[in-house]
Amino acid sequence: MTLGEHFVELRKRLFRSALGLLAGAVAGWFLSGYLLDALRAPITEIAKQQGREAQLNYDSITGAFDLKIQIAITVGVLLSSPIWLYQIWAFFVPALSRKELKYGFGFFFTAVPLFLAGAYAGWLLVPHIVTLLTSFAQGEDSSILSAKTYFDFVLKLVIAVGVAFVLPVFLVLFNFVGVLSAKSIIKSWRWAFLLIALFTAIATPAADVISMFLLAVPMILLYLAAYGVAWIHDRRAAKAALRIEAELAT
Repeated sequence: MTLGEHFVELRKRLFRSALGLLAGAVAGWFLSGYLLDALRAPITEIAKQQGREAQLNYDSITGAFDLKIQIAITVGVLLSSPIWLYQIWAFFVPALSRKELKYGFGFFFTAVPLFLAGAYAGWLLVPHIVTLLTSFAQGEDSSILSAKTYFDFVLKLVIAVGVAFVLPVFLVLFNFVGVLSAKSIIKSWRWAFLLIALFTAIATPAADVISMFLLAVPMILLYLAAYGVAWIHDRRAAKAALRIEAELAT
């Protein structure tokens, strides 16, 4: 294909992705009310425990509309992810070798479920974190929660935990392309466990050790699983190298 043909192909892929995103955003517009009810649930529960009333606040005239648009786009990106991910993949597939295709498929079908699992774990942590952070307000004070700020906080938390669950996949990918060895991965286990502990301590309430433990254990297991896959790969690569040396020697 010529350079112009590549641009035509890219335009076609982008147009299809945009159509999928638009359709997902329309669905997200109608689902935004249900999502806001789910986001409001932790605040309402905390208020009931304290014998108070709780509500989300908008700090501008267009605040409610802006938040609904933001929710619609966010939901649209998630719902249309199979479409635009496929379009990206289909654009690059012709340029990839068979080995690169194998690594790409393995990475995609491993990273996506892990990200979704991490995002769900982050969603489960939201009520605990909201409970902890709002508990610092004195009894005679009130916490005024901006709806947009609250939504941004929840979204960043969910994405951060989701990305944390995908990091072991990058370790395996770096090992397969020869950048990182299994020995290097396991050699750094102390630093890895420390970073996991710090991350879970930040992402979970300090007083809720159980939530921290439940989040740290799967992340540690994923790290060890990444080491196990890398060790098997390095062992097979070493055997293949020895076999090639023996064949060349004979």
